Amino acid sequence: MENRTARLTLLIDPQKKAAFEALCKEEDVTPSQKVRQFIREYVEARLGENWRENPPKS
Repeated sequence: MENRTARLTLLIDPQKKAAFEALCKEEDVTPSQKVRQFIREYVEARLGENWRENPPKS
């Protein structure tokens, strides 16, 4: 897991939020854990598993 954290705030419609929370509960994970997983998988799919070694330039 990463050593530092940063906050990410997003807006989502209430019905999707409720459905997402229910699905996470079925998997016994928190919504935050699932979002972190989605982001990790997306970044690794786009930049490769070793993306930390050669991070994209801002």
